[in-house]
Amino acid sequence: MTETVISTGAICAETGDLQTLMSHARAIRDQQWGRTVTYSRKAFVPLTNMCRDTCGYCTFVKHPSSPEANIMTPEQVLATAKRGEREGCKELLFSLGEKPELRYEAARAALAQLGYERLTDYLADMCALVLRETTLLPHVNAGTLTDDEIDVLRPVAASMGMMLETISRRLTRKGQPHYACPDKVPLQRLRTLERAGEKHVPFTTGLLIGIGESFAERLEALEAINAAHARHGHIQEVIIQNFQRKPDIEMANHPEPSLEDMLRTIAAARIILSPDISLQAPPNLSARHPAYLDAGINDWGGISPVTIDFINPQHEWPEIRSLSQSCADAGFELRERLTVYPRYLGADSTFVSPDLLARASDMAEASGLARQQQHLGELA
Repeated sequence: MTETVISTGAICAETGDLQTLMSHARAIRDQQWGRTVTYSRKAFVPLTNMCRDTCGYCTFVKHPSSPEANIMTPEQVLATAKRGEREGCKELLFSLGEKPELRYEAARAALAQLGYERLTDYLADMCALVLRETTLLPHVNAGTLTDDEIDVLRPVAASMGMMLETISRRLTRKGQPHYACPDKVPLQRLRTLERAGEKHVPFTTGLLIGIGESFAERLEALEAINAAHARHGHIQEVIIQNFQRKPDIEMANHPEPSLEDMLRTIAAARIILSPDISLQAPPNLSARHPAYLDAGINDWGGISPVTIDFINPQHEWPEIRSLSQSCADAGFELRERLTVYPRYLGADSTFVSPDLLARASDMAEASGLARQQQHLGELA
């Protein structure tokens, strides 16, 4: 395999000295983001756990025949949103399986009972409900989207997201984790990144590492993300997420990436990506997450005081007071942000619909971070 050299050509991301790589990444982070590390206080709504994809590492998705399979009702959505509002959340994260109605009659029937043919339309109406009845800002993580679906969601979603995960087509072959997963074909996910950029949507994406991809393929994925951002300026954050074994998945015995692997990938991401793209890694998926600060991250992502991490339910959110202290010990201040990053909140922004921009601007202080900082509150 040809070595992939990043930055000035002096550092090889895969085999070069890790401390040198991390030092370079930290310098980029410090120059762009300073000594502030952020997170978003959110409520997590898993709108449906049915999905037409069957990824080998996923424990979130349930087959429609399972008694656990469901689509949340408007009453359930609003109850979670109200609880989040009471606990000081600013973001409502909608997460859902991808297009189950295109594969399963049971999913179509469940959606029809709610009065819809397409899950995206129901999602849009749930975003609108949250905007009418609460002060929260919806963020939607709905996977691959068509131009029409983005148009439906954009007026009611402050931001959107979809993990690119990988650009490896190998992983769609039989026996691999993305086999028979139409929405995990890299071309489809890259098209969604491009569509979101063309339509000026503040967008979150990222890599899932340790599912069988090579290190070179990770770097290629980061380059693809960066290229889309160079064209459109819409990638507000990139997540580097580590695969986690779970007992009820096909990959239950698959090895997890090591801490060094995470640090090397995070540092490479910080060097490859445009400095204005926020770099995030989840704190609840490793007990040694404070080390990520040394590799160049500036954000911890969404943390909820009211709901579990439905994607990784065996991993509890960190207690914010403890996370704040860990940041302070490393020389950082933990601050709460909104689901929309500050640079998209200018009065002349074309990235957020006018009504949502007005709401988000009212929630932000001059720096663009959350006006009401509650990061020392206890997590329920």
